[in-house]
Amino acid sequence: MCAQTGNFKTKNPYYSRTNTTPLKVSNSEWKKILKPELYRVAREADTETAFTGKYYEYDVKGTYYCAVCGNSLFNSTSKFATTCGWPSFYEPLRKNSVIYKRDTSYNMDRTEVLCGRCDSHLGHIFDDGPKPTGKRFCMNSISLDFVPFKSTAKK
Repeated sequence: MCAQTGNFKTKNPYYSRTNTTPLKVSNSEWKKILKPELYRVAREADTETAFTGKYYEYDVKGTYYCAVCGNSLFNSTSKFATTCGWPSFYEPLRKNSVIYKRDTSYNMDRTEVLCGRCDSHLGHIFDDGPKPTGKRFCMNSISLDFVPFKSTAKK
């Protein structure tokens, strides 16, 4: 198990950056583990305020993981600058890193993006992204953990 971020109220026994086995954990159990602000976004599909997330204009090379379970989601190489207010990527790290669900909330017809391991809400996907995919995975920073690539520069 890897070191955990400050997103948890208590030690999270489900967090792993190497285990890809899907989790079936109840929301009542997640509520005991996750801090309220992460719980609202990840388990209740809330959205953080635009332009406030720590990864919105973040430009460090590395890997983004699910803040709830540690599943690898995106490489920084697929991140791109946007004016939408949230960190955006044009493709997930692996095909099964994320899953999709129709979202008709707020009188809109959108596609919700969920973690492929724990089913936590990450954000939404839109068809206005850059090449090569034309997709924009618009993610909530609070739903993401980030680990920079190890430097290979000699000291």
